[in-house]
Amino acid sequence: MKKRVLYVVIPCYNEEKCINETLKRLSRKLDTLIKNEVISEKSRIVFVDDGSKDRTWNLITGVNGIYTIGLKLAHNRGHQNALLAGLMYAKEYADVVVSMDADLQDDINAIDEMLKKNAEGYEIIYGVRSERKKDSFFKRNTAQLFYKIMKFMGAEIIYNSADYRLMSKKALDELSKYKETNLFLRGIVPLIGMKWTTVKYARGERFAGESKYPLKKMLGFAWEGITSFSMRPLKTIFKLGVIVFILSLIVMLYCIIQYLCGNTVSGWTFTVCSIWMVGGLQMISIGLIGEYIGKIYIETKQRPRYMVEEIFKSEEAGKK
Repeated sequence: MKKRVLYVVIPCYNEEKCINETLKRLSRKLDTLIKNEVISEKSRIVFVDDGSKDRTWNLITGVNGIYTIGLKLAHNRGHQNALLAGLMYAKEYADVVVSMDADLQDDINAIDEMLKKNAEGYEIIYGVRSERKKDSFFKRNTAQLFYKIMKFMGAEIIYNSADYRLMSKKALDELSKYKETNLFLRGIVPLIGMKWTTVKYARGERFAGESKYPLKKMLGFAWEGITSFSMRPLKTIFKLGVIVFILSLIVMLYCIIQYLCGNTVSGWTFTVCSIWMVGGLQMISIGLIGEYIGKIYIETKQRPRYMVEEIFKSEEAGKK
């Protein structure tokens, strides 16, 4: 069997505390896989610097690892665009590509099982967390709520799976046909529809540094996923509008009956509350519609999703 060329793609943003250890552990993993003749010696590790403000890029270009390649993006384009940049670069050279984060929370030993599944004919293998015991109560429950909401909204998404996955060159070629600017790869990859499976792993603690996904970013990421893959929020607005309209007709009929019966209805509190409620619903509805219109506006511009400013190959990696 032909030895496959494996590229491991790692998007980085201010990960100076993790880079050296990440490279060290992954290099050992590739050494073992090459020694066991599972992958080719042409395999590489691709670090994508997403406009870091610390020494991340200096550390990437300062190593002389056998496998190291670096892509420096011209601007901070966000995790998903940085990941896509690495995937699109890697697909030109690799047979299979594994994507993972730089913080070493993803168990790199799961790569072995992913490669086995790929050898069995699977084009996409998702890394799925076996448990969330190490997460805080809040993060664990909000994550589960997110997956349930996405499922309810009609998006195809793999439960407890993030961006730790293996994709074949064939799958990446299909991924390259998706041109949307508002990227949510967790939702796009399942749309490819090729033969897929999952590999379970235990997610560990960050090796160093702080999470690049605080609550604000997590909420923004979830909102991006919902509005990029479902029209149900717009349909919900319409249904809510119909309900409010019916309720207003009932209230109006009640007021007319009270008037004809000669009953004086003060109704000040009820009226004020109704105005505020309907006004709030209108503002929310207009804002939600504006969100979708804004996405259409951005998509029609067809601006590049990322720009690679510099490509680095370590001296040893360039020789092979």
